[in-house]
Amino acid sequence: MNISRIDDRFSVSPQIDPADIPEIKRLGFSGIVCARPDGEDAGQPSFAAIAHAAEAAGLKAVHIPVSGQCTEAQLIRFQEAMADMPGPVLGYCRSGGRAGTLYRSTR
Repeated sequence: MNISRIDDRFSVSPQIDPADIPEIKRLGFSGIVCARPDGEDAGQPSFAAIAHAAEAAGLKAVHIPVSGQCTEAQLIRFQEAMADMPGPVLGYCRSGGRAGTLYRSTR
């Protein structure tokens, strides 16, 4: 995993795998936000697989798939998700860019 910290509350990463969840938890994250649509690339783990592993580890997982520009509904959903996660949150997508845009757009 290549995690880039934006601030104390949010970090971003390229695509994660269910096997990464124990390390994400060990690093102190309380939740995960996926900004990547399912099926964007062949072999990409589904959000359901990531969410299942996250929830089994006690982490919250939220799917806010973004294709193109972020919509107002996506930004509202992101704000709601962040309000529901008490500690640092890891956002991911293909490169981390869309997840970072969701965060920066709500600051």
